[in-house]
Amino acid sequence: MDNFFDMIGQKASEAYKITADKTGKIAKETKLKLRMGEIKTKTSEIYEEIGKKVYEKHVREEEISIKDELEEECTKLDVLSDEMDSLLKQCLELKNKKQCPNCYTEIEKDMNYCHNCGAKQEKEEAKEVEIVEEQTSNNEEENNNSNDE
Repeated sequence: MDNFFDMIGQKASEAYKITADKTGKIAKETKLKLRMGEIKTKTSEIYEEIGKKVYEKHVREEEISIKDELEEECTKLDVLSDEMDSLLKQCLELKNKKQCPNCYTEIEKDMNYCHNCGAKQEKEEAKEVEIVEEQTSNNEEENNNSNDE
């Protein structure tokens, strides 16, 4: 009977860990999407500023120099675009997905071809993972051996 309750406890613990992991991922993804929304709003505001400046020059029949008059706005857009790309990659990582480089459709990481455009997907190189536990254990053993001497 004790074995039965141990098994139930173990299953409940496993279910909790899975649920907590999924909830954490959902919370992270929500935060990322909120930030992406903020960036989209800022981007739209900058586009509007650029449009106003260009139109004002047009009405006055003046020449507009992008370098001189719009450089600051363009730089802000570049920074926001880079941040948006980074956030998008983080969202995809949380869902264990990637983006097709040809059509930008969200697809599973292990797909060989994009289901939307049919483009062949490059294999992602395996990331090297450093095993910290082994190194820590080896260092502790070395310390213990040197202390024994």
